[in-house]
Amino acid sequence: MSVATDIRARLAALDWAALEGALWEWGYAKTPPVLAPAECAELIALYADDGRFRSRVDMARYRFGVGDYKYFAAPLPPLVEALRVHAYPPLAAIANRWETALGAATRYPPDLPALLTLCRRRGQTKPTPLLLHYETGGYNCLHQDLYGDVVFPLQLTGFLSRPGVDYTGGEFLLLEQRPRAQSRGEVVATEQGEIVIFTTRHRPARGARGHHRVVMRHGVSRVRSGSRYTLGVIFHDAR
Repeated sequence: MSVATDIRARLAALDWAALEGALWEWGYAKTPPVLAPAECAELIALYADDGRFRSRVDMARYRFGVGDYKYFAAPLPPLVEALRVHAYPPLAAIANRWETALGAATRYPPDLPALLTLCRRRGQTKPTPLLLHYETGGYNCLHQDLYGDVVFPLQLTGFLSRPGVDYTGGEFLLLEQRPRAQSRGEVVATEQGEIVIFTTRHRPARGARGHHRVVMRHGVSRVRSGSRYTLGVIFHDAR
């Protein structure tokens, strides 16, 4: 079985109705383990091979946090490409239901190649999937991954390291900025191989007059010991 076929089957087996319900209610959803330990180790091992990446960012230099990350160059590793291609269609359907609820005219195409065509028309041609790396004391400030005019409203983080074994601390964070109310934070506990699906910039929330946009940002709390690696899968490309 090819990597693409295998990943497609794993994603298809997820409870997408439950995932969508969590996305509507909280702006994020967590899957059971999708990536095998050996696959996580293979992705971590790629980090040392600069030839697989188009750029590296030292987070402290830009005051993004403490740690570093690398954007994959094209072609993407087969596992990463398969996740990006086969996770996109069900997420596009959810994204379009969000846009309908918000009364927006935006509609996302049904497959990833069509989305990337839209990106190219806006000058967004650089692949955005990345590996993120933190050592003891590392963290990631709350942020959004936008990169240009075309922004797909959902993205993935795959957890490659083992909490409590490879590292401690380093929890995945979400902050919801509610209009005319205090912000709400969420700490998401994760295990190796799990994926968190979350909103790129906002989610629809129901109010007295229908749905409205609630802005969300994500980050990583301080790693207290060890090394932490994650895979980020963003669907729109960058300028």
